Amino acid sequence: MANLNGKIAIVTGGASGIGLATVKAFAEKGAKVVLADFNEQAGKAKEEELKAAGFEVLFVQVDAGNEESVKNLVAKTVETFGKLDIIVNNAGIGALGEMHELTYEDYHRVIRVNQDGVFFGTKYAVQEFLKTGGGVVLNTSSILGLVAEGGAYPYVASKHAVVGMTKSSAVQYASRNIRVNAVSPGYIESGMVNKEALGEFYEGLVARHPIGRLGDPSEIAHAFVFLAENDFVTGAVIAVDGGYTAQ
Repeated sequence: MANLNGKIAIVTGGASGIGLATVKAFAEKGAKVVLADFNEQAGKAKEEELKAAGFEVLFVQVDAGNEESVKNLVAKTVETFGKLDIIVNNAGIGALGEMHELTYEDYHRVIRVNQDGVFFGTKYAVQEFLKTGGGVVLNTSSILGLVAEGGAYPYVASKHAVVGMTKSSAVQYASRNIRVNAVSPGYIESGMVNKEALGEFYEGLVARHPIGRLGDPSEIAHAFVFLAENDFVTGAVIAVDGGYTAQ
C-alpha cells in the first residue's frame, strides 16, 4: 500500500467541487498538490486558503483541452517539485440539448475538455513516470460513462471514452509500474446541483439514487485516495454513485 506523504500530485479542475475536495484530501494525506484550473481567480483564492491551513499547494492555470497548456502544467510541476507522482484528470464540462440540434462546436467543446483533456494529461504525466519508475493516473468519468441519459450526448460520449481510455492505458503501462484508474461519480451536491438550483427537479434526481441522497464531493475524493494508495488496483472504473448504476 502506497503512502501519499511527500507525493507530488496534479488535480485539474481543482478549484471547485470534486477537484477541490480531492486537492484537500491529498494534501491532508501529506501530498504536495498542484491545484490546476482554468479559473485563475478561484484557483488563486483556494491556493491561499489551503496554504493558510498549512498545506503545500501550488495553483497553476490550465486549459485542460489545450495540449500546450497541459504540457506546460506538467513541466511547471516538475520544475517546482522535482517530479510528478500522480495526476488526477478531473476537469470537465457539459452541454445539454437534442443531439440532432447540436452544432459541431457544441459537441467538440465538450469532447475537447473531457476527452482530449484526459489524453493530454495522461500523455505528459506518463512521459514523466517513465523517467522516474512509475506513477498513477486517475480519471474522472461519470455514471454517464457507464449508462446513458438523453439530452447529454457529448457528455455521455466523452465519459464513455474516458472509461475506454482508462482501461487501455492501464493495460499498456502496467508492466512499467504505472497504474491507471477512474472514478464514475453519481450526482454530487456541488455547483448548480443542489436543491435551491434544481427546485422541483431535485427530489426526482435524489430518487434515482437508491441510497436516498446525492453524493458529497469528499466521497469522490476519498475514492481517489484509495486508488492512489492501493498498488494492486489498475484498469478499474469504480462507481461511487449511491447505487445509481446498479438499478
